Amino acid sequence: MDNFTHVHTHSHYSLLQALPKVDEMVERADELGLDSLALTDMDAMYGVIEFYKACEEADIKPIIGVETHLAPRSRFDDQTGVDKPQNTIVLLARNRVGYESLIQIVTKANLEGFYYTPRADHELIRQNSEGVIGIVPRRHSEVTSALDADDTTKTINIISTYKDIFGVDDFYLEITRHPEIPAFNEMTDEVIGVAEQTDTSLVAGHDIYYLDQEDHQACKTLRGVQSGTQLHYLPENSNFSFLSPEKMQDRFEDQPEALENTAKIAERCNLELDLGEAIFPDIEIPDGMTYDKQLREEAFAGIKRRDMKKTDEVIDRLEYELRVIENKGYSSYFLVVSDIMDYADENDIPTTIRGSVTGSLVTYLLGITNVDPIEFNLQFERFLNPQRPSAPDIDMDFADDRRDQVIEYVREKYGKEGEKRVAQIGTFGTMAARGSVRDVTRALGYSYDFGDKIAKNIPMGSQGFKMTIDRALEESDDLKEMYENDSKVREVIDMAQKVEGCARHISVHAAGVVISPENITNHVPLEVDSKKGEIITQYDMYSIDDEYGGVGLVKFDFLGLKNLAVLSDTTDRLKRRVGKKIDIEEIDFADDVTFKLLSNGHTHSIFQLNGEGMTEYLKKLKPSNIHDINAMVALYRPGPMKFIPEYIDRKHNPEKIEYPHEDLEDVLEMSYGLLIYQEDVMLTAIRLADYSWLEADKFRKAMGKKIPELMEKQEKKFKSGCVNNGIDKELADELWERIKPFAEYAFNKAHASSYGRVAYQTAYMKANYPLEYMAAVLTGDAGDVDKIADIIDECNRMGIEVLPPDINEREANFTVVSNPDNTEYHTAGTTTDKTIGEIRFGLRSIKHVGDKITKVLVNERKENGAYQSLEDLLTRVTDSNLNKQVLEALIKSGALDDFAERHHMLAHLDELIAVSKQARERSQSQQSLFGGGSQTQEAPSLHLHKGEKHDKETRLQWEKQLLGLYVSGHPLDKIREQLQKRDKTINFVKENADTLPKAKIPGLIEQINEIRTKNGDPMAFLTVTDHTDSIEVVVFPDTYDQYKEKFSADSCVILSGKVDDSDDEVSIIMEKAKRIETG
Repeated sequence: MDNFTHVHTHSHYSLLQALPKVDEMVERADELGLDSLALTDMDAMYGVIEFYKACEEADIKPIIGVETHLAPRSRFDDQTGVDKPQNTIVLLARNRVGYESLIQIVTKANLEGFYYTPRADHELIRQNSEGVIGIVPRRHSEVTSALDADDTTKTINIISTYKDIFGVDDFYLEITRHPEIPAFNEMTDEVIGVAEQTDTSLVAGHDIYYLDQEDHQACKTLRGVQSGTQLHYLPENSNFSFLSPEKMQDRFEDQPEALENTAKIAERCNLELDLGEAIFPDIEIPDGMTYDKQLREEAFAGIKRRDMKKTDEVIDRLEYELRVIENKGYSSYFLVVSDIMDYADENDIPTTIRGSVTGSLVTYLLGITNVDPIEFNLQFERFLNPQRPSAPDIDMDFADDRRDQVIEYVREKYGKEGEKRVAQIGTFGTMAARGSVRDVTRALGYSYDFGDKIAKNIPMGSQGFKMTIDRALEESDDLKEMYENDSKVREVIDMAQKVEGCARHISVHAAGVVISPENITNHVPLEVDSKKGEIITQYDMYSIDDEYGGVGLVKFDFLGLKNLAVLSDTTDRLKRRVGKKIDIEEIDFADDVTFKLLSNGHTHSIFQLNGEGMTEYLKKLKPSNIHDINAMVALYRPGPMKFIPEYIDRKHNPEKIEYPHEDLEDVLEMSYGLLIYQEDVMLTAIRLADYSWLEADKFRKAMGKKIPELMEKQEKKFKSGCVNNGIDKELADELWERIKPFAEYAFNKAHASSYGRVAYQTAYMKANYPLEYMAAVLTGDAGDVDKIADIIDECNRMGIEVLPPDINEREANFTVVSNPDNTEYHTAGTTTDKTIGEIRFGLRSIKHVGDKITKVLVNERKENGAYQSLEDLLTRVTDSNLNKQVLEALIKSGALDDFAERHHMLAHLDELIAVSKQARERSQSQQSLFGGGSQTQEAPSLHLHKGEKHDKETRLQWEKQLLGLYVSGHPLDKIREQLQKRDKTINFVKENADTLPKAKIPGLIEQINEIRTKNGDPMAFLTVTDHTDSIEVVVFPDTYDQYKEKFSADSCVILSGKVDDSDDEVSIIMEKAKRIETG
């Protein structure tokens, strides 16, 4: 049927209201022979670029539209009970102008009109009506609401208003037919009548929310996932499926013109979008300069700034890179990134760059990157080769506590008054396998536990390979059994499969920011993120970035890296202590103390190099240069990990170094002849198999996707290229086998060099300035009790004593209290009993205290002196955040020990809160009376009678709970004498695991994790600690059944069993246990 198309449809981008994926909808249109199709998602344009491209590929004309809610009055009104939207209007773009009009309407409906949902109004639509076709929908419209109220005058006025807005030729009343819904068709007849009365064109529609009628219940379930969907409920047994042209013909045989008008609309809609062309932001440059000249000038100036010699190699490479950048038209892009990094540098914000950009000499000379690509033999073409069709990515890392400051700078620098040129990119959360099961269970009215039981039997996916319900049913025998034997489980899983993959919400992308040379809404619609309040794009990165065929705005990635914040905090602390600021980019990258620390395995709190597996390899490797660090960053991941032993062997036995081919010797020299980086693989293909850089890049991507067809094609191309170059077939086969493990996880060398540098910097600071570094690490994880406890264990090993919190001492964060020798110390590479210094526990790291009240407490103390008593504290700090929970946490953690005994204060906690409340009320009264001026208050007198004294074990439990560590002692103190009689501490067992078949250790059970085997038998994993370390103890079912009565958290035991270090993590497989009574 050539005279019909669907002009009112919804995809899953009508969040939690409709089911169809965009590609499924277009595929259905193609199957039914439609030559055009509209997309009119609710209140958003999330899917229009994906839809446009899918239609183009299927040779179907895309009609871009939106269905937007209307404010009952103005979009600026939000009176409760009055301004909640009930009606909508469908808008279609006739051309590029109309498309931009829709963007403006959608953006302002979100930014200006949001109340329950985005809302437009007549004024907004009138201002942006050029190039737009308006359709009043049959359901939930102003016209049907007026007809339902028998208000003919209002009905006619509404139609007249819209004709004035859109023009007579571009305005329609939609009619739909639903004989299955009582009284529905009668109202449709009324719409037909008013159309005849007002000489208004009709258009036949069906308001699609799913493809097949059998999906009706799934769509209702999807709507049940989100509360409030009753606004657009689906009536029981109604049909909102994707009807064929023939079925639409049957429904509207009495209204042939309404059917023909769908084709008329399609003829009038001729939107053409230029996709995949990069649109770079502008940057101010001196008069008379071009972007190319400015970039060239700054790059050459960088040679002097970097203290490089103007060798032929440097000049030739620089000229080559500049030529490629200029020919591509990317100069302004590089200047913008350089400006952003300059701002960070000028404001002491630590940065690094991830990814292949580190291979560029231009970026090194501009100060964007910090690794010399010539020294590290990094290839520019891995980042940008002349044949690359899209703009390259430059991913910027900033100290995570300063990242927002940089983004704010970009907003101010590149935004223009009255225009929005900078926005963070939106990203969609979809209903994954486990999540869809839980959501569906709740929507169907089943219990949380029922859904959780099903979901937990769905295996986790792996990196790059998401788990699906279909795959889970194949891989999980337990899930398959539940599905086959339980009808309720089958109902949930069948329904979850229908909603799986649907977009659930939009949020802020973790890093992506777009900068436009003009108002960003000339290209993309915007909205406000509901959680963070940030303005974000409605298009995700795949609809924006030129690399993915998007609208072309270039994505800038602003990432936050905690380790950079730790480094910055460390250097700031050092400047306060010794008066000098250490530039982490100018440290000694061949420091023996640093390499000794790594070789000894003291990698805790070091970026990229921590964890037991990595640590064990480093102890064997004994790194002696930065290239070893880079290699370990790249190799320690699935696939390449199996080459680590050979890398270590070749390092220590140079005679074993050999190269796969003589043409690769200069490429593989730093890695002892081994292929370990993406660049190694690409250069192998280029040099031995005659690949171009573009072909090598496609080769790398094909390997990463691990698609059998692509892999097979590349294998043939690679091997035949090698043979054609005179390389032995057996060597070609061997090279291919070497390459395959990199298929999924290989790092590029430039990225490893960049992150390896940061890894080394953290190791250097820990080795040379352990007090400041560990205080910064503790501060970085403040508030996470479990992580704090782990870090403090490392402090104890290093000889750093962590003191309990004190309301009157130091800052809100962890603070270095003393350094006995006031020197730079080199003890982090060893375990020591000598105390090298002290760190005071930060107030804000006490559980339940938090940032707000901590700032109040510290600021008041700084302004008016130390707190003299408990009364003084309660009188001076009148902030409402000093509540019962906070005060109790301060008491139990020991922060108020200077004022009174903990049990005395706890016994009078209600009285203390009453005093605090009285002081707050007096303060508020005085501020009102004296206009906010501070008045001296006399501290009330508190008389704390003795309460019930708590034993030492209770106090220790409080400290462990609130601080993550024991401060005033240790539960094992009572049996210290027994422990000292034994030479096998946990630390001893872990350090000598390779020579200890069995061990018998006393310790404290910190945690019991009971699980069940596949046979349903209970077993347990225990975390056991002593004064030296902690260890995992595995208790298999028979042993657990025999001894489980002896196990409880915080109980002291003596355990014996086999020492197991087979997985690079030392554990004990328990055989016997004895409880130690400490009373």
